Amino acid sequence: MPRATLSHSAKIRAKLNHPVVDSDGHLFELMPVFLDYLKDVGGGDMVKRYTGRAEMRRFASLSFAERMDEGAALYPWWVIPTRNTLDRATASLPKLLNARMDEMGLDFCVLYPTIGTDFHEIRDAEVRQAACRALNRYLADLYGPYSYRMTPAAAIPMHTPQEAIAEMEFVTKKLKLKAAMIGGWVRRPIPKPHRENSKLDGYADDVDTFGVDSPYDYDPVWAKSIELGLAFGAHGGGMGIGFRRSRWNYMFNHIGHFAEGGQAFCKSLFFSGVTRRFPKFKVALLECGVGWGSDVYAGIVSRWKKRNAKAVHNMDPAMLDRERYVDLLARYAEGRIADRLEDISASITRGQTPPDGNPDDWSRCNVRRAEDIRDLFIPHFYFGCEADDAMNSIAFNTKVNPFGARLNAMLSSDIGHWDVPDMREVLAEAWELVEDDHITERDFRDFVFGNPVGLYGSLNPDFFKGTIVEKAAAKQLASSRR
Repeated sequence: MPRATLSHSAKIRAKLNHPVVDSDGHLFELMPVFLDYLKDVGGGDMVKRYTGRAEMRRFASLSFAERMDEGAALYPWWVIPTRNTLDRATASLPKLLNARMDEMGLDFCVLYPTIGTDFHEIRDAEVRQAACRALNRYLADLYGPYSYRMTPAAAIPMHTPQEAIAEMEFVTKKLKLKAAMIGGWVRRPIPKPHRENSKLDGYADDVDTFGVDSPYDYDPVWAKSIELGLAFGAHGGGMGIGFRRSRWNYMFNHIGHFAEGGQAFCKSLFFSGVTRRFPKFKVALLECGVGWGSDVYAGIVSRWKKRNAKAVHNMDPAMLDRERYVDLLARYAEGRIADRLEDISASITRGQTPPDGNPDDWSRCNVRRAEDIRDLFIPHFYFGCEADDAMNSIAFNTKVNPFGARLNAMLSSDIGHWDVPDMREVLAEAWELVEDDHITERDFRDFVFGNPVGLYGSLNPDFFKGTIVEKAAAKQLASSRR
């Protein structure tokens, strides 16, 4: 449904000498149709189990008083634009989206589900796996005819490596889908309280980020991602966890929650050595911006310098000259300190013991020099950035990022959700960083084209085959290998 006059975004696109790839547009599922697919997968009883599951009721139907009583966070409400009827329909109808892509200034779009972003919260394994299978069939059927302009991301359940791998095999080999969405974390019951009181189910939970402290070995999943050429987009967020548990204010819970979830998943993969063991592994951390990514990257570098395997012994209690310390106490202590010299001396190193006798927090990722952090971080993590995020420019600030690094920021529009009141304005908003001299045109090219191709195309050289950007993507991949 093109308009008579070009949108601002379309005018910008017309000036560019490269395509624009949207790495995280959102589709909005039509629930009656999805439930039909779910019935096909699991029967009518599965539909009842899905719509009537306990966590659905807890998220959606509790009153404020009940949320206060149970400690339940307020979850999203009014998340889909409605005043803009055309955009509302576009988020659900692939034929209409296809007709409007040029109007938006977009050449190709990777689309992520909406209801699927919550599937990692489904505790019932049968319901969770059936919901993913049904949604993936829905996506393949409805969006497949428009694969030259868009591709949907399959929902992959991650509660165990086995269920993840089973769905990964199915979506790539049976449905021919080539992008995947995971949650970035799952809730797991904390064993001791649950053993002592079964009624704590859903309350006394821990968060598993598939690396550090995980009860499962997810290495087979990362290996399968590389084998299948299936790039993951982590879309977990952190709403309802920790400090994001307001009972009445959605915005309080929302601001920064995707960054918090992405940060946990990113650090978990890094510190558990995933990027060391799998040099080809890549993952997108979506809808969370890149400001936190720059902060985490710089933070890892600075902390390694102070607490690497050698430097950490500066804090080893055995290194303390106790005789000199006691002498300094005796000479300079006064008041109440002087009254407790003996007790203070005895408590100097009490309780300071590294976990399992290993003082090296970097042992699994095998960092031996600061530059290793750059090599184990930068090529593996991609950051989904919404167009109006002023912090996007930090990805390209080589004066700030250690070792002159450029982080892999990607345009991730979030069209289909409330963040985007007008789909025609996304590219124009992203271009404002160039107009305001915060980034260069080269940076912008990487943002909207080079980095998305690097993520999807390096894992799957055929990712863009048969699409409107096939030739440009192939050229980009060839130049990046030189």
